[in-house]
Amino acid sequence: MADTELAEVADFLAGHAPFAALPEPVLRALPRRLTIRYHRRGAHLMAVGVDSDDLYIVRSGAIEIRDADGVLVDRVAEGATAGSTTLVGSNPSRFDVVAIEDTLALHLPREVFHELSAAHPAFADHFDAERADRLRMAADQVATNPAGHAILRTSGRDLVRQAGLVTVPADATICEAAVVMSTEEASSVLVLDGHRIAGILTDRDLRRRVVARGIDLDGPVVAVMTRDPVVVPAATSAIELLLTMTERGIHHLPLVEGGRPIGVVTSTDLMRLERANAVHLVGDITQQHDVAGVVEMARRIPRLVEQLVDQDVGAHDITRVVTSVGDAVERRLITLAEEEMREQYGPPPRYCWMALGSRARHEQALGSDQDHALILADDAPEGAEEHLAALAARVVDGLEAAGYPRCPGDVMASNPRWRQRLSGWRREFRQWIHEPVPDAVLGASIFFDSRPIHGDDELHARLVEDIAAWAPRGQAFLAHLTKEAVANEPPLGFFRDFVLARAGEHKDTLDLKRGGVGAIVDLARVHALGAGLVSVNTRERLLAAGRSGGLGGTTAASLVDALEFISHVRLAHQARQAAGGAVPDSRVRPSELTAFERRALREAFQVVREAQQTLAHGAPGQYYT
Repeated sequence: MADTELAEVADFLAGHAPFAALPEPVLRALPRRLTIRYHRRGAHLMAVGVDSDDLYIVRSGAIEIRDADGVLVDRVAEGATAGSTTLVGSNPSRFDVVAIEDTLALHLPREVFHELSAAHPAFADHFDAERADRLRMAADQVATNPAGHAILRTSGRDLVRQAGLVTVPADATICEAAVVMSTEEASSVLVLDGHRIAGILTDRDLRRRVVARGIDLDGPVVAVMTRDPVVVPAATSAIELLLTMTERGIHHLPLVEGGRPIGVVTSTDLMRLERANAVHLVGDITQQHDVAGVVEMARRIPRLVEQLVDQDVGAHDITRVVTSVGDAVERRLITLAEEEMREQYGPPPRYCWMALGSRARHEQALGSDQDHALILADDAPEGAEEHLAALAARVVDGLEAAGYPRCPGDVMASNPRWRQRLSGWRREFRQWIHEPVPDAVLGASIFFDSRPIHGDDELHARLVEDIAAWAPRGQAFLAHLTKEAVANEPPLGFFRDFVLARAGEHKDTLDLKRGGVGAIVDLARVHALGAGLVSVNTRERLLAAGRSGGLGGTTAASLVDALEFISHVRLAHQARQAAGGAVPDSRVRPSELTAFERRALREAFQVVREAQQTLAHGAPGQYYT
């Protein structure tokens, strides 16, 4: 190219990202390293299955990009680029790039592309973000129907917006509080000490604590109110509000915003949500008086998932619902077991029943087996182990009847190994972290995803504090977890084709769990433990790692989108299986997928693969020390 033409090309590049961000000397020298080529309308710049070593920059004209299934990915014109996926990833091309007008294109060689990417982070970030945008669009596309989010998006704030705030001061009498409740037609009144909630008085309190006992109505309301009641943020979702009520055995829940009360949600408010199938189901479960009733309620879960998938609810919200209903099933079975055993053993000792794995992470799908354990207080009396062994056996039987298979690895509270006093659990975790044995760490990884379900939460909190303090210093332990995380490869072959099972009952199927959802979970766990984070939810772990520096912000966001998309495809597959009477699994045939799903899955799996490669080449915990 002549000098004037070189100058024109440099000016052209200066008007388009990401070249505009290059330093002026680099930008002015770049045109000499490019070649300019003319492509007639209909000509292929790139073809599926063919190696491509250039980045194409459209100088004039227009091109379209289609995937291996012929699905249109994009149409772009002057200033746009194509070919970055083969340069960032690997050949051969997964896309057809065709000129749809007579097109003049600047060809940037592979070695120049990588040189610019290494020297100028903003240049590299542009192409990372480009791919992240495609995956984000895919994740959004499977969850776009706002009607499906009614119960999941209904917050406490929405429920109390019309009702207003009903209060009395702390120096009010019982009579004055009752008059306010009657005038406002409210079933409760908050007792305020300034702006702070000192207590709550409900109509039930008036019946039981005042009328039934003949208490003088001129007495102080503080004498009969419930002091320091449980409060929750106003943004809390309806399903979580109901779960809090059922877990605590209360019917009124004050909401706060900015530290100040804004109203009270009642169990009746929640039950009035006509579209709140999940809320109704949780409420029905908590009202069952025997195991058979709980089992009958649990049979509704697959149909609930099918409805949510049909309504295009996002996978993150669906798995939270499945988890919440599963929590209700498990809690009710534990409570029933405690009641059945009270005559023989007396009240239960101080203990905490904890969920493990996907249930603990609020990521449970259909077909999940049981994963749980039990922490017994160190000061529990002799004989407590026998009591809890009998309780665990009853709960495991009930869960199995409710559709939750026993864990093939026997990771259940019925196993004495996973039913220990707090001091025993502390020894277990200390050994896993400070004296790790590869096979033991591999089997124990599920225990680093735990959440209290029933009993004394403080026992679990004390254990989590120890784990968060110990894990970042356990370099050998983190190395074992890293090895496990990077070995769980996505099902993509060398040519970006899906890797399918070759034999057995799952022949010609794609495993969405092992190298998909499971691989992302493993990555998030390593980063979270390396940073001493206490969250176990995969989405929260990834975003926190992005903020902490263990993961780049773009990588973290892309992994979140990959998790959402793969999970949604998995849930849709499981819903179809359940509707057809089959046992839900995570094995899908590519023929069941749309062209859009196949393309987006390849993109998601590639994001996982690259995050694994980055982790494999770094020292565990190096970003957090």
